[in-house]
Amino acid sequence: MFIIGHRGAKRVEPENTLRAVITGMACADYVEVDVRLSRDGIPVIMHDPVLDRTTNGMGPVHDYTMEELKTLDAGKGESIPTLAEVLRLVSGQCGLVVEIKEPGSEARVCQVIREHEPDDLFIVSFHPESIIAAQTLIPSARTGIICSKDSADLPGAAKRLATDALFLKYTLLNDTIVRECHARDLLVVSWTLNSPGEFRVALDLGVDGIATDDPCKGRKYFLDR
Repeated sequence: MFIIGHRGAKRVEPENTLRAVITGMACADYVEVDVRLSRDGIPVIMHDPVLDRTTNGMGPVHDYTMEELKTLDAGKGESIPTLAEVLRLVSGQCGLVVEIKEPGSEARVCQVIREHEPDDLFIVSFHPESIIAAQTLIPSARTGIICSKDSADLPGAAKRLATDALFLKYTLLNDTIVRECHARDLLVVSWTLNSPGEFRVALDLGVDGIATDDPCKGRKYFLDR
């Protein structure tokens, strides 16, 4: 089972910062970051569409240029990273999961990814159109569709999308869906797991990967088993 550091290591360091990515890399097989575009079209690392929760800025991310975003404090004095900075940081050291937050941003995001040629990459999104675009722009990349709501035949829908993995909210996880995904050669990655009880359920069900806010805690649990 592989471990993904959610937003780097969200529970330990300011989320989606280089500091969080470095902390996550110490224990995770992959680190996950969220990507949006600045006003000048630069892919930057930010989960929310607005700056208010995680920085000392206010308003939509896309109202700011990259240079303006770099002046903000994203926690503990960290700046908002660009996708290029994260790709350089993880190169040869750790796998990367890039979540595309905004349909329409795929060309710019994939251009930056191609320029850095990461060794081990998943491109994921809640938006099927973003997955389809990423598959066209970087055919070699593994992709995953993220699901937070139950609907009919999630494994079948993921397979029809020709994706490699179903990134499934923990509350939707069960033996049947794991079995059906594996029957279709789909990986099952569950998010976001942070307690020993949740880790144990994922292990017992045979999921392929988990995303956690504290990857070192997760790593210790599985090593101690």
